[in-house]
This record gives sequence, structure tokens and C-alpha cells, in this order.
Amino acid sequence: MSPSTDQRENREFAAEVKFLLNPEVAERVRLWSRTHLLPDPNANSDQHDGYRITSLYFDTEDFDVFWRKGSFGRSKYRIRRYGAAETVFLERKLKTRGLVSKRRSIVPISQISRLAKREIERGWPGYWYHQRLLLRNLKNVCQISYHRTARVLMTPKGPIRLTLDDDIRTVPTPDMAYREMGEGTPMLDRQIILELKYRYDLPELFKRLAGEFGLKPEPVSKYRLAIAALGYARKKDAVASADSIVCLTS
Repeated sequence: MSPSTDQRENREFAAEVKFLLNPEVAERVRLWSRTHLLPDPNANSDQHDGYRITSLYFDTEDFDVFWRKGSFGRSKYRIRRYGAAETVFLERKLKTRGLVSKRRSIVPISQISRLAKREIERGWPGYWYHQRLLLRNLKNVCQISYHRTARVLMTPKGPIRLTLDDDIRTVPTPDMAYREMGEGTPMLDRQIILELKYRYDLPELFKRLAGEFGLKPEPVSKYRLAIAALGYARKKDAVASADSIVCLTS
């Protein structure tokens, strides 16, 4: 939950809840967030809270991650790039008992081709990541890109974070390389994903936000939506059990 480009390898467990908003409500939430939260220190838009994220996602040939088979249902592996950076983050996102943690390592973008090899290079920062891709037979599936607005705040119970993701598109990626998005394939019909992250209990500020805008959590997974958008699965399968629902009145 630290700023997006935090370079720590291990990041603590956090809770997250997601919503699908139409553009009008999303813009009102964006303005609300700029009043009640602070800009992301690493953002570079005019409002200092926006940037583009592009990630490569992995799955097995049988799409075990998508279908949540066994331990594949608890983790996702991706390579995340912020803007046009020449470095990327090798990430494992792990969900345990409804909480999310991340392990990530930063490497030059020119080095991700090493992950396509069968030999693992000890001493390379991406060694652990490469090892897991091979052990789990994970291969490139798709690239997802979107624009993110991010606002943050430190509270007595820890940091909280609000993000709005729009212009969400995907392209297939058969090899270990980033691609120009071009038009890409849109993943949502004019909808924007709002995500709230926090530790421990749902913050009062987020309860106020949900009440003011009548927000109701929905199961959303960008990776699962991408698989449906590319025709690898049906949309109803992508939506089913995408993420757990959090009670906003707790």
C-alpha cells in the first residue's frame, strides 16, 4: 500500500475492495479523493496523481490461474511497468484469508528476456521469480494497460489508498516482451474500476465515501476480464468469484 513504485521486495498484507463505476460517478469520486486524500508521490500528471500501468500476465497452458485450480487460485504472477520506465517489477500477488501481499523485484526491462530461458541465473534479482515460473509451468498470456489515478493518506491505523483505473485494454503476448498497445481490446464498456486498500478495519473515510456515492462492492479481476476479452473464456466465467466481497458497514 505504499506508493506504487515502492522498491521494497516484500510488502505487507492489506485488504482491498473493488467497485465498477460509470464515468460520471467515477469523476465525482476522483474529485472527492482530491479533497480528502493526498497525491501519490510517484504520479506525474497535472494533478500529481495519475500514471499509466502496463503489465504482462502469466498462466499455464490450461489456464489454471484463471480457473483457480488448487494453489493457482491464490497467486498471480505479472511483470509491471510504470509509464515508459526502463525498469520493471517482477511481482507475485498472493491472497491469503482475504488479505493481499506482494513480493516484487526490480530489474531493467532489457533483462526480462532471461525469463524465457530454461536455465536459472543465480545471483540475478529475478532468480526467485524465474524459478517459480518454471516450477509452475507459467507462460506469457496477455498484456494489460490502463491509466490510474491514485490518492493516499496515512491514518492512525496505517496507510490507505484509493485508485481509479480507466482506459483498460489488453493484447495477447506469446513471448517475453512488451508490445505497443495500439487500439488494444477494451475490457470494460465505459466502466472504471475503483479500488480501496487499507490495513485492519475498513477506514471511516472509506465508509463515508461508500455512503455518499451509494457504492456497492463487486468482484473484479483485470486478468480474468482480459482472458474473456481475448476470447479465451466466457465473460460470465471471468466475473464469477473474481474477488471476495467486503462488507462496507463492518
